[in-house]
Amino acid sequence: MSAPAAAAPEKVTTGAHEAPVTRPITPFERLGLSGRALSIANWLGVVAAVYVLITAVHVIGDGFGIATGGHAETLFDFATNPLVALMVGVAATVLTQSSSTTTSVTVGLVAGGLPLSIAIPVILGANLGTTLTNTLVSLGMVRDQAAFRRGFAAATVHDFFNLLAVAIFLPLEIAFGLLEQLATALAGPLSGTDGGPLAAIFGGLGSVIKGATTPLAEGITASLGWLPPLWQGLVMIGVAVALILLVINLIGRLLKVLMVGKARAVLHAAMGRGPLAGIGSGALMTVMVQSSSTSTALMVPLAGSGTLSLRQIYPFTLGANIGTTVTALISAFAFDGPAARVALIAALAHLLFNVLATALIFGIPGLRELPLRAASRLADVAAEKKLYAAGWVVGIFVVLPLGLIAVTAIV
Repeated sequence: MSAPAAAAPEKVTTGAHEAPVTRPITPFERLGLSGRALSIANWLGVVAAVYVLITAVHVIGDGFGIATGGHAETLFDFATNPLVALMVGVAATVLTQSSSTTTSVTVGLVAGGLPLSIAIPVILGANLGTTLTNTLVSLGMVRDQAAFRRGFAAATVHDFFNLLAVAIFLPLEIAFGLLEQLATALAGPLSGTDGGPLAAIFGGLGSVIKGATTPLAEGITASLGWLPPLWQGLVMIGVAVALILLVINLIGRLLKVLMVGKARAVLHAAMGRGPLAGIGSGALMTVMVQSSSTSTALMVPLAGSGTLSLRQIYPFTLGANIGTTVTALISAFAFDGPAARVALIAALAHLLFNVLATALIFGIPGLRELPLRAASRLADVAAEKKLYAAGWVVGIFVVLPLGLIAVTAIV
């Protein structure tokens, strides 16, 4: 999430030293509200923003269907290569600085006809792209070699874990459709008319939310009805993406004010209680602030100061991966009927990827050590030669995604 334009400084202790940080200021505070009235306004703002988020995802699905005229798969022939779809997810997340935006948009596109064989690699790519923020945060320590070594290792352990997770699960997805099949099986009891009590609950909730968001979605669609179908659909998608970027940023700012203090308490209570507590605190903190970038970026200064070790931060970042999947699950409630089921499958594939990757990689000692060793080695080299750090950031998050997309388009 991007930082708010104005903030009031305050001091926090990071263990080794005190560092000035900024306290986010919400729009309602700028209007002069304070105390209980401000808290109520902030919570109502979160509810309104979630409403707009779900509506915008609904508009994306409708707009994509209108723009493609039911031929979405043909439109995305260029991304039938799963590696290109993966890099589209990386590039989109790097550009928006929000994996939540990428996954929410993808869920909407799936409901509008985007094939799951393309959508799932895009979602995996979003997992890679979201690690850029904490890596950039670590570059702020570059003048202090020891702090930079610790901070850069804490940031890039997230990079290496997600790279390893994709290296394992993308081939399995290409060969066997692993995530799609598991997500489809899990979506069965949660959707449809014959899925039992859970389906009734989820279906009823989805219908209520769809009914509440339909008037605004139809209003946006109707306001653009004077355009030719292709342009109407494209403009609808553009407007909806802009709304998603706006409200996800707003939700992050509001929840930082409302929940960061509680999230820090969760973190401090969990640190030192073992890896499972670290994973759980990472997931919970990310759900509370609705930004994995915020959660993991908060860890980098603590690592740089020596307050937390790399092994303590490692499981926390895995929990952040799991916590960030909530946004896509919320987005899936923008639809009902067949569209709801396929949107839910896409969202569940995101959840399953992160849960299974954590269980497999962190559960096997040999695999568990690989991201730690790679991050430590890269940090040692980067601390001595800062150019390697810049090369890592530019190469992994810019050159590789855009280069692969360009080469595939030419070939």
